[in-house]
Amino acid sequence: MSRIIYGVSGEGSGHSSRAREMVRHLQERGHEVKVVSYDRGYRNLAEDFDCLRVEGLRIISRNNRVSALGTVWDNLRRGRRAWQRLRELRTLFTSFRPDCVITDFEPSTAWLARIHKLPLISLDNQHRMRYMKFDVPGWLRFEQWQTRAIIRLMIPDPDVALTITFFRGEVTNARTFLFAPILRREVCLLQARQGDFHLVYMTGQFDSLVATLRQFPSHRFVVYGYNDQGRSRRGTGENLEFREFSTDGFLQDLAACQSVIATAGFTLISEAMYLQKPYLAFPMHGQFEQKLNALCLERLGVGMDGNNADCETLAEFFLRMPTLAAQYRRQQESSQESLQKECCNDEIKAKLDSLLNGDLALLKHPRL
Repeated sequence: MSRIIYGVSGEGSGHSSRAREMVRHLQERGHEVKVVSYDRGYRNLAEDFDCLRVEGLRIISRNNRVSALGTVWDNLRRGRRAWQRLRELRTLFTSFRPDCVITDFEPSTAWLARIHKLPLISLDNQHRMRYMKFDVPGWLRFEQWQTRAIIRLMIPDPDVALTITFFRGEVTNARTFLFAPILRREVCLLQARQGDFHLVYMTGQFDSLVATLRQFPSHRFVVYGYNDQGRSRRGTGENLEFREFSTDGFLQDLAACQSVIATAGFTLISEAMYLQKPYLAFPMHGQFEQKLNALCLERLGVGMDGNNADCETLAEFFLRMPTLAAQYRRQQESSQESLQKECCNDEIKAKLDSLLNGDLALLKHPRL
């Protein structure tokens, strides 16, 4: 059995939710796993796993737009603490003596794997943007190149890239493997049903969207994630209900909603697609991945890319909802056995097992 350091990005909840599934699986197979994360990832995992806290990159946004100045300042002001926690991580590498490192887009563990000449496995959705071909509009190609460069800076070339995606494309090398999105067990237990409301999720303030939702009094919206000094109460318009986040409450609302209206995060899109919910995506300005997710939703015919949070966009989405739902029904021709495999994450678990059960030294590869 192997000693494994598993680095998990703490930005958002998607990284930690899939890491929970994979770390559980590794432990069930008898491997010894030390988890390394920060922010929300650490808070989500520390209670259940042996977890070391580090500092990581935070992205600051305002009204669904990345704030470059806010992001730079927030990360610079934590520099001293980051250095101290990096020293603790280096001590962990020395004392634990891992056989390999798995990273879900967590850079410090990945770079220390390279320094210690350890096999490095990436397991995330980010590497599809580096190692999978996408046909994007010309105006997005500079952002695509820029994003690939950032991924390369964040994570050195992995020896094997286990990449999850809800939109399949051609890979650019023989050491990248594509898999369906990793679904948490709680999602697989849900029974999708048709309620009388739309689920709205945003990361932080998104005032323009909230103002637009109030213009549709005949529709009911349940809103999560809008944290604005006490406004997480029932709104002044009776069609909006602001709810404090809870995992069980959110998942029950996800299973029962008519549709999802949210930013274009990978994990929520994947879970909404599994539950066959039409999705109106508002990509965060300044994040190429979210724009790519929204484009892929459009191409699959199960969602809509909402560039502007205005009344015209919402009205168009409500008109298109029956068509989007019908596309899900057409896709449901796949067998129940296939859906079960997807929900159990069998394929990616089997691939990871085969890598760890072999000679880990053979994973070492000079460059992808």
